[in-house]
Amino acid sequence: MTIYDKLLTHTDVINNLHLRTLFEEDEQRFNKFHVLFNDFVLDYSKNKITEETMELLFELANFSNLKDEIDAMFEGKKINTTENRAVLHTALRNRSNTPIYVDEKDVMPEINQVLEQMHLFSDKVRSGSWLGATGKAITNVVNIGIGGSDLGPQMAHDALYHYKAKNLTFHFVSNVDGTDITETLNKCDPETTLFIISSKTFTTQETMANAQTARNWLCTHLGDTATQKHFVAVSTNTEAVKEFGINPENMFVFWDFVGGRYSLWSAIGLSLMIAIGYEGFISMLEGAHEMDMHFKNTPFEQNMPVILALIGLWNTTYLKAESYAVLPYDQYLAKLPLYLQQLDMESNGKSVKKNGKNVDYSTGPILFGAAGTNGQHSFYQLIHQGTHLIPADFIAPIHSLNETGTHHDMLLANVVAQSEALMKGKTPDELRAEGVAEELIPFKTFEGNRPSNTLLFNKMTPKAFGSLIALYEHKVFVQGIIWRINSFDQFGVELGKQLAKAILPELMDKTKELTHDSSTNSLIEKIRTIRL
Repeated sequence: MTIYDKLLTHTDVINNLHLRTLFEEDEQRFNKFHVLFNDFVLDYSKNKITEETMELLFELANFSNLKDEIDAMFEGKKINTTENRAVLHTALRNRSNTPIYVDEKDVMPEINQVLEQMHLFSDKVRSGSWLGATGKAITNVVNIGIGGSDLGPQMAHDALYHYKAKNLTFHFVSNVDGTDITETLNKCDPETTLFIISSKTFTTQETMANAQTARNWLCTHLGDTATQKHFVAVSTNTEAVKEFGINPENMFVFWDFVGGRYSLWSAIGLSLMIAIGYEGFISMLEGAHEMDMHFKNTPFEQNMPVILALIGLWNTTYLKAESYAVLPYDQYLAKLPLYLQQLDMESNGKSVKKNGKNVDYSTGPILFGAAGTNGQHSFYQLIHQGTHLIPADFIAPIHSLNETGTHHDMLLANVVAQSEALMKGKTPDELRAEGVAEELIPFKTFEGNRPSNTLLFNKMTPKAFGSLIALYEHKVFVQGIIWRINSFDQFGVELGKQLAKAILPELMDKTKELTHDSSTNSLIEKIRTIRL
């Protein structure tokens, strides 16, 4: 019997068990099903698993050659097979500074060089010694990017807002909707605004449209020569950067072994380094590096990313959960679900294996979430009593950075209570014992048996934040390996953008012939009629 057959057979057993019963029968369940890393604790005991489940999942990981695949990533092998690229976001935070080779070249000297360039520049902006065209210090920093070039820095800025320089305000523009850039510029003074244009190729349509609008705004107020004092670039396209009017000395490079959704640790994080300072940024890298080393070197049975990945894969592929919720009980992490949507769904939203054949099982789930306790008053109803099985990750710091009366105690009480409620539910007999009217019992009954993880850590610091993001990166990687898909390409992002380039001139010129389907042609004609 193959490991897949064993898991399918075991699934039938698990589907007949209830989490409440599993806890009643085993007082040591938490001790068996939790794992530690530094000050992080992951409680996965409230999942529909037994010791046999975990043994089978670890067997699956070994059967998938997971250890070899982990080593291949860290060694710089070209595991992104469809694009023939290494995958080395881990090298960006390699605080051990051990050599890492790609095409027989150690990449660490260049990584350290760019990090030092970021250090020098960010210190100038933070100290006020970087002056705009009229001799005034910078007060506003606008990061213009999209996807990972926006989501990473923006989410990290909010997560680490407590540590932000008080003399600087940060803005993040990504949407090609003109409202985004317009409303941002309305908040800024051209004399004291710095723009960071983040685009690897410096040709990304949305990013460059926003960058051109920002440059036009600046030059209208300060003249064409002001660009070099108010714009810097994070890119690899030196000629395009120069043509835009940015001094190449103010271009910060990164590499094709850094995917967009993994680029926070690179020069894409320049706005974050300006916000929290070089020391804070390095602390974030150190936290990620420590998680990297834990992931690389720890046996699977105690390996936090591996366990989190296997639980998620079990819920998705075997228990048929099509979605899952990430629920951070920390206002600073309010944008974490949005960030993880890209990390998870862009990575593992695939239906083709590495060998080019279609998968015949569920891969990446639909991810959503919101900060607690806000989410409790919106979609938690669906999680508790809906017809869908929706596993959840509860994430919370044990100490708040803003201790205010009993606020944080209340917050933590809700975290613990929600996971308990999902696990136990509430039976008709319990409701009757409480005196609930018989006709209301069906409406107030909670099935329970809904899986969740709880991830606790001491406090939201740059180091803890780095470990947290690295944890989820590695979780996604492990799942991709076992699902036998390439987690590092994103061809699904491109088709709509390619079609948009063809449609754009058609929207702007009534004389152009339309050769699309009837719906698309009619929509274009309707827009032409109203706009032109």
